[in-house]
Amino acid sequence: MPSVPSVPPARRPPIRTAPGRSATSRALSALDAFDDGHRTLTLSAIARRAGLPVATAHRLVGELCGARLLHRRPDGRYEVGARVWQLGLLAPPTSLREAALPHLQDLVITTGRTVHLAVLEGPRALIVERLASSRTQSTRHSPGGYLPLHCTAVGKVLLAHAPPALCAEALRAPARYTDWTVTDPAVIRRQLAAIRAAGFAQTSQEHRRGTWSAAMPVTGPSGVVAALSVLAPLTAPRRADALSPLAAAAAALSATVLDLDLDGMTGEPAS
Repeated sequence: MPSVPSVPPARRPPIRTAPGRSATSRALSALDAFDDGHRTLTLSAIARRAGLPVATAHRLVGELCGARLLHRRPDGRYEVGARVWQLGLLAPPTSLREAALPHLQDLVITTGRTVHLAVLEGPRALIVERLASSRTQSTRHSPGGYLPLHCTAVGKVLLAHAPPALCAEALRAPARYTDWTVTDPAVIRRQLAAIRAAGFAQTSQEHRRGTWSAAMPVTGPSGVVAALSVLAPLTAPRRADALSPLAAAAAALSATVLDLDLDGMTGEPAS
């Protein structure tokens, strides 16, 4: 079977400017110039990645530094400021992460595998937390990163319970990541129906060669708010033994989040 070109990890694309954009939109474009691969940037790099004139970028960056949303380092480069972190702590995924950490730690110890907790954010899965032990499968994905919905276990669980419109958007043109990625929307829809019936999802080498993953939903008062998964190499023995502790962790976390305000992270059941 012919090899498939590797697809880079999904990252939030920088917002590009357009004539007549508001000051707020331009400021957000400057902040969006930063991502996991660009943690520090020069002023000219911010302007280029944000699609801003250098003079506009200079003014906006100065204002963002004054508000502690950006920080100017001694070497003249800029990085995200501490105030962004402080504001981020108020977001629902942070509350979910704090509630989930003990359960994720127990799951890592019990299974010896990498675990992911992810939530739905548009047509992608946002990684809220990732934990691993010294003998688990390595992963490129860190908290704050994104995973595709159609070919990862956490993504399939979230997609199975997503609103119909979002599901349609995610399946409009599914990307191929490996030779085993399922890209036929009709086949994926049948998988999603099976996931809703079974209560869990499994994938094998669909997003990354040599790996297997399983995921289960985390439910709140209004429905599915997150997906919890374990990741293992295909060569690992007794992979299916992770399903029982995964189910216990998902159930325990679901009980824990009942008192959290996570309504903004809940999708309507798919039809």
